[in-house]
Amino acid sequence: MIRSRLLAAPGVYRPGHDTALLIRALDNEPVARRSTVLDLGTGSGALALAAARSGARVTAVDISWRAVWTARLNARLAGRPVRVRHRDLGSVHGLGPFDLAVSNPPYVPSPRPLPRRGAAQAWDGGPTGRTVVDRVCDAAARVLRPGGALLMVHSALCDEEMSLDRLAGLGMKSAVIDRAFVPFGPVLRGRRNWLCAQGLLDREAASEELVVIRAELL
Repeated sequence: MIRSRLLAAPGVYRPGHDTALLIRALDNEPVARRSTVLDLGTGSGALALAAARSGARVTAVDISWRAVWTARLNARLAGRPVRVRHRDLGSVHGLGPFDLAVSNPPYVPSPRPLPRRGAAQAWDGGPTGRTVVDRVCDAAARVLRPGGALLMVHSALCDEEMSLDRLAGLGMKSAVIDRAFVPFGPVLRGRRNWLCAQGLLDREAASEELVVIRAELL
């Protein structure tokens, strides 16, 4: 569960069902004190703070300056020493290696490429929803130490098997460790007709399936 009330500036993703699902997975992960954790695409900093409560040394990154400032403020208010950096996923390799990486990336399929600014940057995942998901997989493989793990949540609309295949190709052993059906949020409701036209969503569907993937670097 999300244990504290977090601030979220306009345009920064507010913790939701997906965040809570990933925090549940993080709570079940054997994170030792002083373990090194990287939060890829931190948003409000919810995952970074959840890891920091275990005593881990946490680094969080986001491409949005507004998210960076928000996560820094939430870490300060919580009294947790989280290092927050403004980084693109392609430039995180110099920060590691890490014992654990966590990510709740933008994964909602969208009829346009990734936005360069604005609130949609927090949830739009490109035409298949996989543009950022794939980048997270690639980044995790670069920054984890051997035996290190990635915890990632995304919609089943993005095709979990594609994630598992990509991670396997990167030398990682992966599996879906949790899943949940949640009510459609405003973004999916607004795109329902487009998603159905693309064959990504059944017209009778009443909820979205979320999956949590755990991948370990061999």
